[in-house]
Amino acid sequence: MEIINSIEEMKARSLEAIKKGMSIGFTPTMGFLHDGHLSLFRKCRRENDIVIASIFVNPIQFGPNEDLGKYPKDLEGDKAKLTSEQVDILFLPNQDELYPEEFKTTVTIRKISDKLCGQSRPTLFDGAATVVLKLLNIVRPQKAYFGEKDWQQLEVISTMVKDLNLDTEIMRVPIVRENDGLAMSSRNSYLSELERKSALSLNKALERAKSLVLQGVNDAVLIKKEIETIISKEPVTQIDYISVCNPSTFIEQRKIDQKILIALAVKVGAARLIDNCIVEKN
Repeated sequence: MEIINSIEEMKARSLEAIKKGMSIGFTPTMGFLHDGHLSLFRKCRRENDIVIASIFVNPIQFGPNEDLGKYPKDLEGDKAKLTSEQVDILFLPNQDELYPEEFKTTVTIRKISDKLCGQSRPTLFDGAATVVLKLLNIVRPQKAYFGEKDWQQLEVISTMVKDLNLDTEIMRVPIVRENDGLAMSSRNSYLSELERKSALSLNKALERAKSLVLQGVNDAVLIKKEIETIISKEPVTQIDYISVCNPSTFIEQRKIDQKILIALAVKVGAARLIDNCIVEKN
């Protein structure tokens, strides 16, 4: 696996591949890779000639009281995992080159980035959209791969790509879960044994909500109350939001009569965890 740090070198390598008619698949990450990330690379490997990963903990998407300084890192472990997944190039950009002192630009996707996670993390989606736009312009992939656990971020990035006429197709990959149902996340490493047990309530609540909807319950308020009951009875859980909404606009739904997104953000100990499911009645 080739490791590239320079933006200009990364651009040159991508241009070389494009001139040869090779397809480029790309997955941007913040590192501390788990099987959820690796599922992205496996799909990317099947569908492209060249597979490129990036690792960059993006400072501009973290708020002042968030976990930027504590975000887990294991670069050597990540390199080993990427090598085993036959990733061709790892792009490790330097923060000072990616965000030089004179950097002044931020990307904002209106109407969908101020809901759900955007309410409690107001810098998140502008920061994520800005760094993804920069990375797509540098790597120039035909396809870029993102997981559906970060559903809202995926919608924000997909909207940006469409609105700005970028030549990249955004590829969606389903949530990967632990054997006990916990959605895989780098932040799971923060959890103590007790906190991890409490965190299982997120998936348990989503499964219960999905079951109720498929049984014919269409009152979103009742669905939210059921979710709240399941999560709140667990120790060390603090609900940020419970949403039953349109999966593209994130507008809250009162009556469930169409495809919906049920999304959660819950603080479990020091970890803020998100999870979701899509429900579509037959």
